Amino acid sequence: MVAMALPFCAFLAQGQTAQREAGMPGPQDQDKQAMQQRIDKLEDEVTELKAVVKQLQSGSSASDASTPPSAPDGAAKANGVAEQQNLVQPEDRKAHDFLRDTTINLGLDTYYAYNFNHPVGRVNLLRAYDVFSNEISLSQASVILEHAPDLNEGRRWGARLDLQFGQATDTLQGNPSNEPRPQIYRNIFQAYGTYVIPVGKGINIDFGKWSSSLGIEGNYTKDQMNYSRSYWFYFLPFYHMGLRASIPLSDRFAINYWLVNGTNQVEATNGFKDQLFGFTAKPSNSVSWTVNYYLGQEHPDREAADNCGPVPIQPGLCFTAIRPAPNGRTHIFDSYVTWKATPKLAFALEGDYFIQRLWQNSAPGQSSAPSHTDGGAAYFQYQVTPKIALATRAAYMSDRGALFSGISQALKENTLTLDYKVSEGLLMRYEWRRDFSNQPSFLSDAQGVLSKDQNTATLGIVWWWGRKEGSW
Repeated sequence: MVAMALPFCAFLAQGQTAQREAGMPGPQDQDKQAMQQRIDKLEDEVTELKAVVKQLQSGSSASDASTPPSAPDGAAKANGVAEQQNLVQPEDRKAHDFLRDTTINLGLDTYYAYNFNHPVGRVNLLRAYDVFSNEISLSQASVILEHAPDLNEGRRWGARLDLQFGQATDTLQGNPSNEPRPQIYRNIFQAYGTYVIPVGKGINIDFGKWSSSLGIEGNYTKDQMNYSRSYWFYFLPFYHMGLRASIPLSDRFAINYWLVNGTNQVEATNGFKDQLFGFTAKPSNSVSWTVNYYLGQEHPDREAADNCGPVPIQPGLCFTAIRPAPNGRTHIFDSYVTWKATPKLAFALEGDYFIQRLWQNSAPGQSSAPSHTDGGAAYFQYQVTPKIALATRAAYMSDRGALFSGISQALKENTLTLDYKVSEGLLMRYEWRRDFSNQPSFLSDAQGVLSKDQNTATLGIVWWWGRKEGSW
């Protein structure tokens, strides 16, 4: 624009000069004044344009001097991110922060097992999850939603929901002999809220339905050393409904306390509230030791009835009282320790002692004689390569009180497991397991004839994906 204006002004000036020099008659005085005003106006605009151009040139030079040669791309990206953040509304930012701190995780656990007893019905007795022989089976499909507390962000509350589907659901969840309406909670493995009380190092409180930590083994196969579960996982409680608290006294020692409805009971079968007292210690970075004492009363004080009159109630809430109701106590002493000897080598050991009485005190027709089940399990795992691992387990259960198997017997099992981790989120497990007892306890290929042992070969394939890191 400046370049166009300058020649135009020069052209007008040259024309006036030429007219004077030639002696030609000029325009009238009025026309001269109008022309002069236009010239003056154009000169003013040219001056302003020169000032603007000079200012722009000086600003560009300063920017070039302060920005390193490699910065333009990074600066542009940073400015773009900042602009995008500025475009997010406060309400949208809250939703974004919530989703950022919430993990959605999915798992799929499948297997094929073969029982060399060729059992009638193709059923593997005394197995928690790998219950079928010579069948391609879906053990469980899981969905986990977790919004954990984050003290660094000032958030002391959190919650977790685990949904479960498949064969394992029938093992884990209650049955009518154990709780009144198990079908309502069938697919809810865990559902609890968390709050961290700002006392000391922070008291962690969970309230709801959560997985039991009695026994070293857990629900999710990817976090276990073996594919199948031991007798003790099958025998000890799977879940509880109530309150649990973890009180850390130091970075290496915490006290644990529970107040719950009972063992494997979302809805209680009696009015007694079970309790757990225990601790978790970490003598070193490679050793973790847990000790639990559980006190409960598992005998019902009511039973289902058919007719409760005309008053409308929810299905399954019609009861009659059991009087007198058995009031014998259940005592569980449980302890387990893990030792990470080297980055590749790990050991674990579990010991359990279970006592149950039908009646608390003896009376005519009421026995307070205790029934006992005790034993334990030992574990070994070696990580051969990042993709290959070997593990073994040996378990023993003296079920002389017939609390687990319904037969007074001594149960034993040996398991050998080979892991091949195809990739992060996909695990193949090859397993050989031998169960044996001093009493016939396992199905054979003849109807009504039991065997003292059973041998199985299993291929388990486990998938998992999601943002949750570590053990589920």
